[in-house]
Amino acid sequence: MLRRIACGTLLCALAALAGACGAITTPTVPTTTKSTETFTGTLNPASTAIHTFVTLIGGPVIATLTAVGPDATQTVGFSLGTYNATLNVCTVNFDNPAALQGAVFNATASTSGFYCARMYDNGTVAAAVAASTDGSVTSFSYTLTVTHP
Repeated sequence: MLRRIACGTLLCALAALAGACGAITTPTVPTTTKSTETFTGTLNPASTAIHTFVTLIGGPVIATLTAVGPDATQTVGFSLGTYNATLNVCTVNFDNPAALQGAVFNATASTSGFYCARMYDNGTVAAAVAASTDGSVTSFSYTLTVTHP
């Protein structure tokens, strides 16, 4: 009798283990959707422009200065940083004080949050305006593209 109880217990244990060996599921990895934002603006002498964007999760951030006008060989200041919406402050983490058209920042956002790209006159806009004897140059235009999660 004791032998039958032991066999029955062993059979129940094996049945429970066999039931746990059902379908194997693999965890689903969330997909990240990248957003691309395009900002355009004008830089007057001694001016700064800030463009903000929000990342929904951490991941790669690519900011590209896609156009500078009227002369693409002129440099401008170009920065990337974190943005404090309460204080309206862009804290610069990466800076290129002499960015040419095509300049790129490759960074990583560690979490979701507010970020900013800053464009500023590094002195070349003011110099170009001063050198324009016919008044044709009064500012620089730019286009900035940011891709982020």
